[in-house]
Amino acid sequence: MILEGKRLLITGVITKDSIAFHAAEQAQREGASVVLTSFGRVRRMTERAAARLPEPVDVLELDVNREQDLAALTDSLRERWGGIDGALHAIAYAPEDALGGRFMTAPADSAAQAFQTSAFSLKALAAALEPLMGEGASIVGMDFDATVAWPIYDWMGVAKAALESVCRYLARDLGPRGIRVNLVSAGPLGTVAARGIPGFEQLASLWQAQAPLGWDVSDPGPVASAVCFLLSDFARAISGEIIHVDGGFHAVGAPSAAA
Repeated sequence: MILEGKRLLITGVITKDSIAFHAAEQAQREGASVVLTSFGRVRRMTERAAARLPEPVDVLELDVNREQDLAALTDSLRERWGGIDGALHAIAYAPEDALGGRFMTAPADSAAQAFQTSAFSLKALAAALEPLMGEGASIVGMDFDATVAWPIYDWMGVAKAALESVCRYLARDLGPRGIRVNLVSAGPLGTVAARGIPGFEQLASLWQAQAPLGWDVSDPGPVASAVCFLLSDFARAISGEIIHVDGGFHAVGAPSAAA
């Protein structure tokens, strides 16, 4: 029970296939108390997914780009628990015209929207939660390797590069208070959000062909386990880190001749 007694906020649950859903499920099984967030038209989907968790959970309203929602989130969590021990940031979005091979034609507004929702929002969420966090608290964000330019990922890839930098700056600024900030860089998984990326199957096929340990796009379990590890006290001296959970794909430069 590595999360016994932890109070956790989990964003990004849309369906039971979401990485965040599996993280919430594992966190509950490891002893954590959990609340979810959602907003707008997807809230009903989040509530349906939440009903399938081992323990009942509340779903709080949060559009991470709305300052009013962030302020209300702080107040709600303070009233509920008094403080919070950890959070999962599983939030990303880029408009369709910023993905799928449209890097050169994407308008500035779309690139800015991808940055705000996918990268700046980590800082926004951390700032809302910081007053509720004490020594040993942990913030984990979901990443996709931004060290190279991927086919079809385009401005979302740029936003993920920004997310990685935001993580490092947050680790610097929140570390003196004992708050850790890390990312999990996951291989491609067949979530609702991922399937909305044009050409997702093409991207996923690279992992299936090349990951040394193999890669199952239908199994978020290993990624959820890494998230729970980083939220736990077992990771108490880790901050500003990116943990790759991708079957070892990131370590291999090219497919082997035997593959």
